[in-house]
Amino acid sequence: MSATTTDEKAIRKVVISALVGATIEWYDFFLYGVVAGIVFNKLYFPGSDPVVSTLLAYATFAVGFVTRPLGGVIFGHFGDRIGRKAMLIITLMIMGVATFLIGLVPTYAQIGIAAPLLLLLLRVAQGIGLGGEWGGAVLMAYEYAPKEKRGFYASLPQIGLAIGLCMASGVVALLSSVLTDEQFMSWGWRIAFLLSGAMVVVGMYIRLHVQETPEFTAIKARNAEARIPFMDMIRRYPGNVLKGMGARYIDGVFFNIFGVFSINYLTSTLKISRTDALLGVMAAAVVMCFTIPIFGRLSDKIGRSKVYLWGSLVTAIAAFPGFWLMTHSDGNVFLIWLAIIVPFGIFYASVYGPEAALFCDLFDAKVRYTGISFVYQFSGIFASGITPIIATALLKSGGGQPWQICMYVLFAGVVSAICAWMIGRAGDNTDTVQQADLRARA
Repeated sequence: MSATTTDEKAIRKVVISALVGATIEWYDFFLYGVVAGIVFNKLYFPGSDPVVSTLLAYATFAVGFVTRPLGGVIFGHFGDRIGRKAMLIITLMIMGVATFLIGLVPTYAQIGIAAPLLLLLLRVAQGIGLGGEWGGAVLMAYEYAPKEKRGFYASLPQIGLAIGLCMASGVVALLSSVLTDEQFMSWGWRIAFLLSGAMVVVGMYIRLHVQETPEFTAIKARNAEARIPFMDMIRRYPGNVLKGMGARYIDGVFFNIFGVFSINYLTSTLKISRTDALLGVMAAAVVMCFTIPIFGRLSDKIGRSKVYLWGSLVTAIAAFPGFWLMTHSDGNVFLIWLAIIVPFGIFYASVYGPEAALFCDLFDAKVRYTGISFVYQFSGIFASGITPIIATALLKSGGGQPWQICMYVLFAGVVSAICAWMIGRAGDNTDTVQQADLRARA
């Protein structure tokens, strides 16, 4: 058997491991977001004003994003010091246990204020787990892949977001369709959270059977690990950290507008059935599974920053026709699905596909786990976590019309496009990063 064949088998094994684990993690994380605006606002944050109840439910959703940077720094540190594989096993366990326990938390009517507090605590655990998960998953694929195919291979774990969202939306949609409203609100929604326990067992088995990445193994062999990766990252790559966080803006905003907020918008404002709204998001996620690797491969051919720049602008602009079609659909489910699938399933992938490799390119292997985790997770606070809250407030101030929301999305797209352009400018230190990686392998 040739070395090339062995390498390809190793890459496939690593990519499958990263993809399965990422799928489980994203299922856990976004299941909370899917349910927040249709269940938690009623059972855990009851109140006379439904808008206030929804805002409180989304506030706990946002907490998961606030704690993600903490997880990114903690697991990034040990991932750059000890190894990528060990951290991925730990983060998967944290997420799975927290999600399973959410399915067991009694309601506000049963235990009072303790209910939302327990929900908040478990959401914190989810955030810490995912904070360390994303960076490690894409890093395993990126560092195993040949240099000329890193955009493609690093995009494959990104599909885990689409599959996870598809599963979260699909499971809730299935439960909504086969159960009565009373059954779903009473106990049906809990099944979706309890399923996480079985999925974690499968993910753990797969992850235990992969090897550490060659780049990090070379660093360990030379005892060349950074003493404090976070401080080393800040000292050597401050500009890349800021540009990466800015580029991430449209990703977080757009995903949470179309993947999270749109469900509440369609059910509460346009009075579309919960099942139809969830199926629209699920269909977009299915399409995204195919479009993400297409844009990842395109980034290998024409450049990551170029794909990301134009993807940011096109994705942001797509919010306008998307919401226009929703508001003028007159309840036509096909038009509503089209309004979600095209912007979310196709255009958004032009950002999310090349994003992992774009961020990995910004740091050398000694601080890469810390670097990409911090960039992705810290920016998630303002790009992702507070977006459903902002969208809910803008919808109210706009008298139920979504155009202020679309302007906010456009602003995020322009910011990200500018940062992507800055990343791709001549004189950017990507070449320096690659030279450092070569020295690490030597």
